[in-house]
Amino acid sequence: MKLLSVNVLSALMLAGALIAQPAYADDHGKMPSAKLAADETVTTEHRVTIKGERVEYTATAGTQPVFNESGDAIAALHYTYYQREGVKDRANRPLLISFNGGPGSASVWMHIAYTGPKSLRVDDEGFPIMPYGVKDNPHSVLDVADIVFVNPVNTGYSRVLPNSKGEMPSREEQQKMFFGVNADVKYLADWINTFVTRNERWRSPKYLIGESYGTTRVSGLALELQNRQWMYFNGVILVSPTDIGIDRDGPVKAANRLPYFAAAAWYHKALPEDLQSLDLLELLPQVEEYTLDTYLPALAKGHMLSDAEKREVAEQVARYSGLDADVIMQTNLDVETRFFWKELLRDRGQTIGRLDSRYLGIDRSDVGDSPDYNAELTSWLHSFTPAINYYMREVLNYKTDVKYNMFGSVHPWDRSNDRTGHQLGEAMRANPYLHVLTQSGYFDGATNYFDAKFNHWHIDPSGKMRDRFSFKGYRSGHMMYLRAEDLRQSNDDLREFILNTLPKAGEPAKYEGQQ
Repeated sequence: MKLLSVNVLSALMLAGALIAQPAYADDHGKMPSAKLAADETVTTEHRVTIKGERVEYTATAGTQPVFNESGDAIAALHYTYYQREGVKDRANRPLLISFNGGPGSASVWMHIAYTGPKSLRVDDEGFPIMPYGVKDNPHSVLDVADIVFVNPVNTGYSRVLPNSKGEMPSREEQQKMFFGVNADVKYLADWINTFVTRNERWRSPKYLIGESYGTTRVSGLALELQNRQWMYFNGVILVSPTDIGIDRDGPVKAANRLPYFAAAAWYHKALPEDLQSLDLLELLPQVEEYTLDTYLPALAKGHMLSDAEKREVAEQVARYSGLDADVIMQTNLDVETRFFWKELLRDRGQTIGRLDSRYLGIDRSDVGDSPDYNAELTSWLHSFTPAINYYMREVLNYKTDVKYNMFGSVHPWDRSNDRTGHQLGEAMRANPYLHVLTQSGYFDGATNYFDAKFNHWHIDPSGKMRDRFSFKGYRSGHMMYLRAEDLRQSNDDLREFILNTLPKAGEPAKYEGQQ
């Protein structure tokens, strides 16, 4: 690794954006600080072998301000920007802009475990191993696209800044500026405009990728950037998507869980022998068909179902879910996911994970209606937290005494007027270049894969854009890339999506039939 530069804008220092530093320096003479510089970068040189090819790249870690309408810096967003070296034509080089979710989660997850040039040191199924840290990622998409990982306010090292008088805005003021579906989209679109402008990437093909709540974020950003920043994208990638503002409450929400229940029960060998003997991808299509054709109408009928009809549905749902039919009758056919995580393996004295149901937990007591903790999240934090703190400081040379927030304080989050999925559809209709890829793990119980398919159907209810949607499923959970085989496959799928959505030379953005 070679250190290239450290840049701090003196104007912002004079404006008080860089607060007093402690009286000691690191090995490079840089003064760490428990307060964040609003505008600062450190660039280092690296290399990695991706798919057998040596890739030279630079990594720029730093902060860039969020500006208000008066041009004042109101927050400093921490980001890491990877650029492949030796690229002569940056105008044709794709730029991938990456967000995680929460809301309130740092970009750490996809940064050091999925698309970036480093991946987490875990075993092949994603469990922690020591010593903690990172290793080269031979599957990274850095060979085909430059990547910037962005931490929204209060995540990672990103923070709200004091005003010119040195005063911090009130919590109510911060919420209005940053902490809500639409506020989040608005200020991040402004920040992206500044980033693209500073780094001279206006001509590049651009892609947004978000995971979990990040899918809500990038769905809204697609239209916000298009309509208010006049910035058009080639693709949006939704990794383990939320409902992105598409209504599916009531019977639809309950019914859509069943294919996930079947997948998790299959993984834990909790299904009847005839179903258990099927491959997962043989089982799921029949469960999906039953869900749409029988289970959903039954839930919609409520007490209009006869006792015999209700029992028949309960028996079939029991076959597919691994639960007892009497238990399903007691829930009135509507099985909550948190109950499923507790109930499926109750007779074995174990619970299953929420975000990845391959993970097992043990509770203080086997009674109850939900697990005591999220087995998968504790495992992930176990390995990710030391890795990102080591990586930022010792590999990327970004030195600060500011705490790296894996999860930051952003609540209460204003979820009102969430139309992000419909906004993504509007952006697609107005931009013939824009395509969508969804990636989901079959064992994700928080943002299940069948809900992700439902999103596609209702972003584009007319079906006129169906050839611009792609869905990829994986035999893992919310962060499918933690499983070694899925790290390879998910990056290959993303790489293929990027390359296939780059228009051919001279290909115009217009619909068929237009003269």
